[in-house]
Parts: sequence; C-alpha cells; structure tokens
Amino acid sequence: MSSRRQEFVAQLTLALPILGGQLAQTANGFVDTLMAGRVSANDLAAVAVGASIWVPLYLFMTGVLMSATPILSRHLGGEAYHRINPLAQQGIWLAMGLGVLSALILRSVAPILVWMDVDPAIRPMVSGYLDALSWGMPGAALMLAMRSYTEAMNHTRPVLLFSVIGLLINIPSNYVLIYGKLGFPAMGGVGCGWATSLVMWSMALMMLVYTHRHPVYQHAPLNLRQRHFEVPSLGYMLRLGLPVGLTIFFEVSIFAIIALLIGSLGAQIVASHQIALNFTSLIFMIPLSFAIAATVRVGHARGRHDQTSLRHAVQVAHMITLVVGVVASLALVLARHWIPHIYTDNREVIELASYLLLFAALYQISDALQVCANGCLRGFEDTGWPMIMTLFAYWGVGLPLGYVLGLTSLLGDPMGPAGFWIGLVAGLTTAAILLGWRLYWRMQQPLPAPTENASPEPQQAA
Repeated sequence: MSSRRQEFVAQLTLALPILGGQLAQTANGFVDTLMAGRVSANDLAAVAVGASIWVPLYLFMTGVLMSATPILSRHLGGEAYHRINPLAQQGIWLAMGLGVLSALILRSVAPILVWMDVDPAIRPMVSGYLDALSWGMPGAALMLAMRSYTEAMNHTRPVLLFSVIGLLINIPSNYVLIYGKLGFPAMGGVGCGWATSLVMWSMALMMLVYTHRHPVYQHAPLNLRQRHFEVPSLGYMLRLGLPVGLTIFFEVSIFAIIALLIGSLGAQIVASHQIALNFTSLIFMIPLSFAIAATVRVGHARGRHDQTSLRHAVQVAHMITLVVGVVASLALVLARHWIPHIYTDNREVIELASYLLLFAALYQISDALQVCANGCLRGFEDTGWPMIMTLFAYWGVGLPLGYVLGLTSLLGDPMGPAGFWIGLVAGLTTAAILLGWRLYWRMQQPLPAPTENASPEPQQAA
C-alpha cells in the first residue's frame, strides 16, 4: 500500500467516528427541542434561549481544550511516552478550571436575560434550565479533555460510542424529568437542563473508565494517581487553545449577528435563513471531522520529524475535504428544493430557503478548505495568526459586505438575506486563501531537530 493510501485510510479511520459522535451530540439538542416543545411554547422558548447562551460557551471551551490534541500527538509521534501522562493531566486541570468558570457564568445570567430583553414570563424558566445545566459543565469539560487524549492516541471510536450512549441516556432522562415520571416532579424545560448535566457527567466518567481499562492506552497510560501540575505546560496549552476558542466564537457570533440584523425583515425571511443555516451546519461537521483527524496526523508526523509523512498528511487532508466540498456543493444544488420541506410546509419559506441554499452551495468548497487548513495549522501548534486571519475574514470582509449588500443601497438595491449569504461566501473564501497561504508558509519551515526530552513548547518560527 502506498504511503498516501495509508494516510488516507488513517485519516478516514480517525474522522468517521468523530463525525458520528458529533451527529449524536447534535441529536441531543434536537431531542431537547422536540420534547420541551410538547410541554408548552414557553418551555420550548426557554430551552431555545438557554441554548443560545450555553452552546457558544461550550464551543469556546471546546476550542480551548483542542490545544491538548496537537501537543499530545507530537509527543506520541516522537515516542516521548513518559510525557503523555503529565501533559494529559494539564489538559484535565485546564478543563476543570474552564468547566467551573462556565458553571459560574451560567448561574449568573439574570442580568444577561434582562439585557437580551427576554420575555419576563420565561426568565425564571431560562434561569432554572441554565442553573441545572451548569452542574454538568465541569463534566463536559472533562469529557473534552479526555477526547483530546484519546484522539491523540489514534483511537476515536470511544467518542462515537459514548456520544451514542449519551443520546440513549438523554431521551429517557428527559422523559422522566420533563414530564414527571418515576416519582420525580414535572420540571418542564428545566428538566432538560438536569438531563443534559446527567449526560455530560455520564460520558466523562465512562471515558475515564474506558481509557483506564482498555489495552490500547497501555503504552502511554493516563494515571491520575500520579498527579502532575506543570505551570509552563498548562500556560502553553492555554496560550495555544485560547485563539482556537476565540476563532470558534468569532465564527458562531457572526451567524448570530446576521440573524439579529435580518430580524426586522420578517418572520418568513428569518425562518428561511435559519433553515439554510441549520442544514449547512450539519454538512459542515463532515469537513470539520476530517480537520480534527488532520490535526492528529500532522502532530504525529511532526513528533517523528518525518517531513514526507507531514507533507502526505496535509495533501491527503486537502484532497479529502476538497472532494467533500465539491460533493456537498453539488448535493445542495440538486436537493435545494426538497431540503426545506424537512422543516416546514410554508410555500414562501420553502422558496426563499431553496434560493439561499444556492449561495450556501457556493461556499462549501472554500469552507471545507479553510477548516482543513485550520486543522493542519493546529497540528503545527500554530493558532495565533489563524485567529487573526479568520477574524479579518469574518468580521472585516464577510459581515461588512453582507450588511452593505443586504440592508443598504450602496451597491444597488438591498438584497436582504441573499446579500448576507454573499458576504459569507466572500468571508469564507478569504479565510480559505489566508489560511492556505499560512499553511503553505508553515510547510516551508524546517522541522526542529529532535531532542531527547520533548518540551511542551516546540522550537518553531513565529
């Protein structure tokens, strides 16, 4: 088998369980929405408002904790197995700090709800939902840290396994706590928060037990009885991960701002925009999963100081995501008329959503390439400049252009939501070009000479 074919198989093996796990976790949100909506409109609204607060916080935490993956991958590639336990523990320390901080934020949202002008009738329910969910945030953070550890070990199946089990726990837990079964009081939407906390801790504890017992981890085991606290390594993880978390926040926030800006154009336009956005967000999980796999493969190649494997890892990752982007683009064009029927029967909403999906098809290739380049750069432990580049692409190009085209007459008649989607195309294309250039430049830099004791901070050009 050729080296490129081996690399393709390796990335496919890594990415597919990650993709399955992400889809299972997304299904949790769908289940919460469906089951809360059957209680009352207020319960559904409370869960939706609460999700708009905790999900961006969770995604930020996810981005920061991704920093452990390339660091552990580099040390595993260099066979510095003695460093895996201490470094993995630094990821857990960082996760616990972020989890507790996130919990405190969620328990202090009352002023935010007032600032957001949330309906006073549902504010107590939103606060109760977030209070209940806050207890699970340390568990979610621990699960994310353990995910970085197992992904770096080239073992991603547990992510899929425990995500599916988490979904299976969430459904009956919601049923019991929302509707008041088995002697529990009926909590409505607040019960979703408690069920989600239960799922978060269940997944984290299952992952801890699994990694402790499964033989695949024995050459670099995680031993929490031997406690390590290394301030330099912890600080490096935070410096590496903070730009990733902010990058994810920039990307999530631009979609939230667009939704607010078009909110005055009417409910049908907002609904059409949301349908197109929701469906393309599901598609985005495919290149994202391969980008995470690319992070691991690039990190391993760097650890081995294997320039050929490094080049193959980057090339194969880009070939895969390019194919994914092309297929996704063609699928959206061909299926744009029936996709909106999944969400609604309103003819006007369906027609407008079908039109917007054409613009979504335009950026599938650039979106796939930009997330791939970002994943490869994380494997290089290069996150600072990518953050600046994506900030410029989203907020310096995409949003301003979308606003001008969508809501002003500076470049012709206002185009409404189509103008914002053109802005997204421009922003994501800009991000793909800038990140691709950064990755090309990084590939030209010589790898640092191997050392006997690998340090957490690689010797690399700025």
